[in-house]
Amino acid sequence: MSNAMYNKMWHQTQEALNSLLDKESQNMMESQRNQVFIFQMLATFYIKYVQIFRNLEDVYDQIVHPQKRILIRKILDGVMGRVLELKNEMVELELTEFHYFDDILQDLKLAPKYSVKSIPLEEAVKLIQISERARQGRLRAMFMKQIFLREHRSKQAKILGEKVADVGAAALQIQKVWRGFHQCKKTEKQREEEMIFLGMNPPPLFNEVSATVIQAEKVASLRNEMQIKHETNYKEALVTIKDDLKLLEGPDIKENLQDQIRHWFIECRNLTGMFPEYPNVEEGGSAIIFSNKTPQQVTEDIIATQEEEEKNKKKKKKKKAKKPKKPKKEKEKKETKEKNKEEDEGWKMSPSVFLPMMEEGNNVYKDMWKNRDESWNFPQDYDPELIKQEKRKELESEIRVQVDELMRQELKNLKLAVNREKEYPVKVGKKKGKKKKKGKKGKKGKRGKKDKDLTADRTIESLYKELVEEGLLIQALKVNLSDYIGEYSYLGTTLRQVSIEPMPSLLDVRQLIALYGILPLGSATVHEKAPLVKSLLLAGPSGVGKKMLVHALCTETGANLFNLSAANIAGKYPGKNGLQMMLHVVVKVARELQPSVVWIGDTEKTFYKKVPSAERTMDPKRLKKQLPKILRLLKPDDRILIVGTTQRPFDAELQSFCKVYQKIILVPRPDYASRFVLWKQIIQRNGGIITNALNISCLAKVTDGFTQGHIVQVVKGVLTDRRIRQQTYKPLTAVEFIAMLASMSPVYQEEEESFKDWYAKTPMGKKRALALTEGNIEKEKEKGKKKEKKGKKEKKKK
Repeated sequence: MSNAMYNKMWHQTQEALNSLLDKESQNMMESQRNQVFIFQMLATFYIKYVQIFRNLEDVYDQIVHPQKRILIRKILDGVMGRVLELKNEMVELELTEFHYFDDILQDLKLAPKYSVKSIPLEEAVKLIQISERARQGRLRAMFMKQIFLREHRSKQAKILGEKVADVGAAALQIQKVWRGFHQCKKTEKQREEEMIFLGMNPPPLFNEVSATVIQAEKVASLRNEMQIKHETNYKEALVTIKDDLKLLEGPDIKENLQDQIRHWFIECRNLTGMFPEYPNVEEGGSAIIFSNKTPQQVTEDIIATQEEEEKNKKKKKKKKAKKPKKPKKEKEKKETKEKNKEEDEGWKMSPSVFLPMMEEGNNVYKDMWKNRDESWNFPQDYDPELIKQEKRKELESEIRVQVDELMRQELKNLKLAVNREKEYPVKVGKKKGKKKKKGKKGKKGKRGKKDKDLTADRTIESLYKELVEEGLLIQALKVNLSDYIGEYSYLGTTLRQVSIEPMPSLLDVRQLIALYGILPLGSATVHEKAPLVKSLLLAGPSGVGKKMLVHALCTETGANLFNLSAANIAGKYPGKNGLQMMLHVVVKVARELQPSVVWIGDTEKTFYKKVPSAERTMDPKRLKKQLPKILRLLKPDDRILIVGTTQRPFDAELQSFCKVYQKIILVPRPDYASRFVLWKQIIQRNGGIITNALNISCLAKVTDGFTQGHIVQVVKGVLTDRRIRQQTYKPLTAVEFIAMLASMSPVYQEEEESFKDWYAKTPMGKKRALALTEGNIEKEKEKGKKKEKKGKKEKKKK
């Protein structure tokens, strides 16, 4: 796509964001009580923000203008943060990590991937109606033609006699056979086309990459190269334009500032009878006084502050008498009243940190880019006028520092010459200096205790090398999050309406990894301001892809991967001092080279209820007491995430387990829809060709209970090099895969239920269960009240 197209996309997205911000500002003020309405409101906002995020992501990835990209990135961070805030609101409201939006998506006429359809629904229906009417018209015309031909033949047979009738009958017989054969082939072809259209069969050139896709990839890579080129030009221009401004406009700015400050001296002298006190460097110098103000406004502010100080002094004298203490009963009454008020007010959306950021970015877009004429800038390089505006402000602040030093001296000379005043800055400075020094000493002492560096004499490179040699810092596998294949849960909302808690789908898990891991680790501003997630636990049976998700998290964010599994740290850094040193080195390197992921595999071993005799020599509980301390040390600035994976969470102490892991995500075995997609994708990725002989639906049905790991293992076992070469004359069948599956043990329903029962004992699970029971009790009460009302009405009628 062209620059104009991406600019158009950006403008449309900004308009959508502007309307969404207006709606949200209206809803922020309103208080609501109905929980269903609140969730639907939050969910619609969430979906719309995800749409905007995806559009902005595409624009940021492909737009080449460097100054536009800076603004888009700022707005993009704001949108990402707001998505995380809304997710947190929904978790607190529904008391569950998994949310289902199938009914809302249906109302908004969107697909589950929250992508807007290219054609509106009304137009699509109209197109289908036109094509259907045309098809019916063609069929009717064909039938009418056949009827006409029959009548014509019968007339000719009557006129010409029996001889011609025999020849016609023979020709008709031949036609019947040929037409039957031809129609059979045509029907088969149409059926194949229909199956391809519905997505039941792959297209004929499915494995081959189309020319348009290759061309699009080439264009995208060229645009990325152009981005880098324009970015370097922009950085060079920042330096050169500033130097030019310093030479051309620097002396004029200096003179104007000096004249402005001198004028202020004279005005203050005329109004108050004495020269003003010049602000200190720490306070900001003359910049505080002249921040978008004229000298007259500054003098008016000075007089107003003096009057306010006098009034405050008088008020303090009057209010010296102590107020009588209120009795305890009155305090209790007040507390109860406040509680009742909160209950009456209902639910209100919590204040957002990212809304002001988005509004600021939106206002900058309106002022700077919305109606800007860029007809001169066809290649979309940097705009020199915008750089000049920015650099003038920087240059003015730099020159102001020099001018302040000169004007302070000039003010002293004026005071000595005109008023014969003498200043005694030494005494005041000593007092202030002493106070500050005391404060500094105290702070230094505290920091010294907290940040005691055990490896102050060593470089980060040497520590990094040590961790690699010890096997604590490992290389993450190159796996993308999109490689974690699955399908959406389309019946989540309907099941919850019938008070059945559905098992999450694989794509729900993938979405949570993106929200809690990739977005915060990928952006420093989002991590600092968004709801902080320090630790994450992935619990599920073996083979569901927990380790794959950890590696995908590192690949997507470019994070370093530290392996602190009990088996990996066994025998390394022995003793208490050794353990302290190991954790210190890991945290130090993780902070210095952030983003970082600290992975603890089989994390239930660290929190064992009872250590098995075979594992006692390994000392798996070494990290149990240290992990909460590490979590306390982590601040919003530190882009470090602790990720634990477990396949037997019920072996661990629940209380200490839940204290360490802030978010617990259950990774389930794949459902039918996910298995169907998995079989299809994995066979094709391993060189298999899907034909009509291979019944994937049958495979998906038979493999109920088997995990992704089992499916991958079976496909790799069946599709050997020899079998791949034989596919042209011997297509794949489902029986080949089922034979190998017979030797594997699946995940049974009892194991899945044990995971559900364990999750119900966690803090989030308990809260969810309580909320559901309370909701059911309220529903029963409402039903009882309705029945009573109906009974009373019937009695009155009688």
